[in-house]
Amino acid sequence: MTFEEYQKLAKKTAVYPVIGQSFIYPALGLAGESGEIMNKIKKIFRDDNGVLTDSRKKEIAKELGDILWYVAQVSTELGFSLDNIAVSNIEMLKSRQQRDTLKGDGDNR
Repeated sequence: MTFEEYQKLAKKTAVYPVIGQSFIYPALGLAGESGEIMNKIKKIFRDDNGVLTDSRKKEIAKELGDILWYVAQVSTELGFSLDNIAVSNIEMLKSRQQRDTLKGDGDNR
């Protein structure tokens, strides 16, 4: 499945209130899901002595799926193609790698 295919299929399942601009609700959901994945990772250390169990990995995979859905919705609401975003991101990372600026601060390095 391509990102474009995923984005189109995910859009069919998007049922949420419009809060001001249509991208706000999925952006808030993205932040919430990011917090949930961090909570799952925290529990690896709190409850499992730092051991990543198969059960925790499955929980994290589900959260990653939720994050992907919200990324797709924010992208769709703003008129962006996930395929284009992915290509642009790899091009940026390759450029940073070639210029030895993968590490460091700032979006425009």
